[in-house]
Amino acid sequence: MDALGGITTVILAIIGLAGVNTGLIVPIAVIVFGAALLVEGGTMLSEHASLIFPEGAASRPLEQFAGGNLSALFLVGVAGIVLGILALLNIASQALTAVAIIAYGGALVLSSDSVRQLYLLRRTAGATTSGGELIAGEMAAGSGTVQVLAGLTAIVLGVLAVAGTNPHELVLAALIVIGSTMILKGSTLSSMVISFMRPVSPKLE
Repeated sequence: MDALGGITTVILAIIGLAGVNTGLIVPIAVIVFGAALLVEGGTMLSEHASLIFPEGAASRPLEQFAGGNLSALFLVGVAGIVLGILALLNIASQALTAVAIIAYGGALVLSSDSVRQLYLLRRTAGATTSGGELIAGEMAAGSGTVQVLAGLTAIVLGVLAVAGTNPHELVLAALIVIGSTMILKGSTLSSMVISFMRPVSPKLE
C-alpha cells in the first residue's frame, strides 16, 4: 500500500508539472504522500510486532528497535495530511505545501535505516540464511542510502520553495523524488518479507 501511495504521488506530480490544475494537484499529492507515510509506519510496526526471537536472543534485538524513527513517520504523516487539507482550503497554500515537503524529507532521513534494522531483527529471529535473504539485505542497505539522498533533496527543494523560488514546480519535483523513493522502499520491504517466508516442513516421527 505504501508503494501504491508512492506511485499515486508520482503520477499526480507529473500531471501537476504538465500544468493540469496545479493549484489543486499539489495539495492532493501532499495528502496522498502523508497517507503513504502512515501506511508505511503501520506496516513497519506490524512487522516488528510479528517477530518471534529464539530463547536468549531478545535483549540484543530490542536495542536495535527504531521505535522513535517509526513514530516520526506517523507524526509527519499526520502533519502532512493536515497541511495538505489547509492548502486545499487556500490557506497559505504554497507555504504550507513547501513546509510539508521539508517535513517529509526529514522523516525520510530519520527513518532511512528502518528497513535495514527490520532485516537485522528478522535475521536474529531466524535460524538459517538463504540466498533470498542475503539479496533482501543488500536491497535494504541500498534503499536506506537512496532514502537519505531523496530526503535531503526534498529538504533543499522545500526550503527553496518556501523562499518563493518557483514553489509549485519545486514542490512537485520533490514529490516525484520522494514518491519514487517510497515505491523503492515499499518494494524492498515486500521483497524482504517474502524472502523470509519459508514453508514449514512436517516433523518426522
